[in-house]
Amino acid sequence: MKNFEFYNPTKIYFGKGEVDKLGGLIKNIGHKVLLVYGKSSIKKIGLYDTVLKQLKDNGIEVFELNGVDPNPRIESVREGQTICKEHNIDVVLGVGGGSVIDCSKAIALAAKYDGDPWDIYSYKYSPVESLPVASILTLSATGTEMNGNSVITNFATEDKNGFGSILSYPVFSILDPELTFSVSKYQTGCGIADTLTHVYEFYFSNDKSHLNDRVCESIMKTVVHYGPKAISNPHDYEARANLMFGSTLALNGLTSFGKTWEGFNHTTEHVLGAFWDIAHGAGLAITAAHWMKYILNEKNVDKFYEFAVNVWGVGPGENKMEIAKQGIEKVWEFYHIIGMPLTLTEVGITNPDLDKVATQATRYGTLGNYRPLTKEDVKQILTNAL
Repeated sequence: MKNFEFYNPTKIYFGKGEVDKLGGLIKNIGHKVLLVYGKSSIKKIGLYDTVLKQLKDNGIEVFELNGVDPNPRIESVREGQTICKEHNIDVVLGVGGGSVIDCSKAIALAAKYDGDPWDIYSYKYSPVESLPVASILTLSATGTEMNGNSVITNFATEDKNGFGSILSYPVFSILDPELTFSVSKYQTGCGIADTLTHVYEFYFSNDKSHLNDRVCESIMKTVVHYGPKAISNPHDYEARANLMFGSTLALNGLTSFGKTWEGFNHTTEHVLGAFWDIAHGAGLAITAAHWMKYILNEKNVDKFYEFAVNVWGVGPGENKMEIAKQGIEKVWEFYHIIGMPLTLTEVGITNPDLDKVATQATRYGTLGNYRPLTKEDVKQILTNAL
C-alpha cells in the first residue's frame, strides 16, 4: 500500500427526522442563509416548508436561489454569487441532490471572489477562501455531501468541469433516507450507476491495496443488493438507507486511500454531458459497461476475475478470462434490471461527432490510469456504444 493522506471534516447527521436539527446547526454558523434548491421536488415532499420553519424559528434570515438544473449551470452560480455579495450571506445551504449541492459549493467559492465564477472551473483562478456550505441530501448518487468536489456546466463553451478543494467540504450534511422515497425509478437507477462508477474508479487500479479492494467490494455488493429493492419498492427504508450511505462512502475518500483515480468514465461522461445535457448516471452506465469490455485483457484479468467472483458471485473457476467476461456480463444485466441505458442512441445521441468528443476527452493527454487510453481508444469505445 502506498503513502496517502486522509481528511474529511464533514459531520453527517443520518436517519429519520434529523432535519429537525437544522436550525440549531445553522445558527452556530451564521444568521444569513442562501437556500439553494432545484425546481419543485422539495416543495412536493414538504421539505421546503420544514426547512423554512427550522431556519425562521431560529432567527435566521433566508434568501433563496431556486431552479438549479441537473448538470448545474454556471449561470446559476453567477446568480448565487450576486445574492451572496449583495446581502452579506453567512452560509450557503443546498437542499437537493448532487447538482444542487455542487452548485452551492460553487456559489460559496464565488462569493469570496470578485471575478467570474467560471474562472474557478476553467482553472484560471485557485480560490483561497469560501463561505461555509451545509447540505440536506435528497438523492443518493454523487457523494458530494461529504467531499470537496463540485462539477459545473458551461454550455456556451461546451464544457463540464470539476473542481476540488478542501474549502468545499460541507460543514455538515443531513441524510434522511425518507427524503429519497419520492425519487423516480429512473433517477434512482442513475444514482446507483453513479455510485458504482465512483467505486470502479479506485477499485480498478494498478496500485495494490488489499484493504481498499475489500472496502470497494463491500460498497458495490451493498449497492447491487439494495438497488433493485429500492426501485421495486421506493418506500423500502432499509434499501434507501443503504443506497444513501453507500453513495456517500463511495466518494468521501474511503475508497481512494492508497489508490490512483481511474478517470476515463467521469471525464468522458462530462464531455458527453456538456455536448448533450444527458443524465449523468445514465451516461456513466453507458461508458462504464463498454469501457470494461474494451479494456479487459490478459494483463488485468486478475482484477476483473476478483470483481466477478467477489462482487457478482460468478465462479470461481480455473478459466479466469471466462469468469471475468461473465462478471462484465453481470454488470450489463444489472444495468438493464435497474433501467439504465447501454447505448448512446437510448439517451438521444445520434450521429454524434465522436472525433470531437474523443479530442475533448483527451485534451490533457491519454485518459485513465488503469489502462491508459488514447484518443482513438476513446473514440472506439464510444463507437461501440452507439
